[in-house]
Amino acid sequence: MKRTALLRGVRYAYQVISGDEPCLFLHGFTGSGDVFEPVVERLARLGCRPLAILPDLLGHGQSETPPDPSRLSIQETVLDIDALLDHLGISTCRLFGYSMGGRVALAYALARPGRVRALVLESASPGLDDPAEREARRREDDQLADEIELRGLDWFIPHWERRPIFATHAALPDEEQARQRAIRLSGSAQGYAQSLRGMGTGRQPSYWNELSRLAMPVLLVTGSHDVKFTQIAQRMRSRIPTAAHAVIDGAGHTPHLEQPDRFANAILPMLCPSRGRAN
Repeated sequence: MKRTALLRGVRYAYQVISGDEPCLFLHGFTGSGDVFEPVVERLARLGCRPLAILPDLLGHGQSETPPDPSRLSIQETVLDIDALLDHLGISTCRLFGYSMGGRVALAYALARPGRVRALVLESASPGLDDPAEREARRREDDQLADEIELRGLDWFIPHWERRPIFATHAALPDEEQARQRAIRLSGSAQGYAQSLRGMGTGRQPSYWNELSRLAMPVLLVTGSHDVKFTQIAQRMRSRIPTAAHAVIDGAGHTPHLEQPDRFANAILPMLCPSRGRAN
């Protein structure tokens, strides 16, 4: 059951699944905290039971959509994560982020290294290091945001699902595809539009030159079929002294969906070090 909290003046929805050491899971664009319920269940079957915190980021799920897109920026979201952890009485946590959530998780780990015991980034990027490329992406994000508001979710969700990066989702079971679509449809056109305007890739600062500051254990996870993000992760690993890189065979951009057992086994040592890797 989801709870709500007023954090820095905006309403966040989140779920807490009882367990031991706190772990904060941050979802991707068009997702919600619900995405990670099966991941937590699989970890539990492996004997790993973190205190799982699953928030809906602003503009997603049941969380609020502020009228000012700058309130959804990565920098503001870092402050919101501080507020959420404080609200829950949690001083440190293990931090997991997928795609957009991975960009937020990376920003948080750089800004608050003392609160992050370990960092897991799935299919995530430190941003675009070319200013011209960032500006072009910003214009694309704004154009898509306008179109989402104009045409609505009935147009946008199928449009988003047809992106080449999600081509491997065609192999997912029908029930899983339906579940993911239901999660996407639980958001709103305005929410997704504002998220693009506030924390789209074009507005994310480039963190490439800051990666060497990460001192906590870091695991980068990508799918073997996701060539772009696997190459990004390889480049990231060369700059992060404490990083390891797990490539999940048979998966694309969403290993947690496409190869859930392999994925759970890969992240297990980071979220529950005492358990180690399952056989």
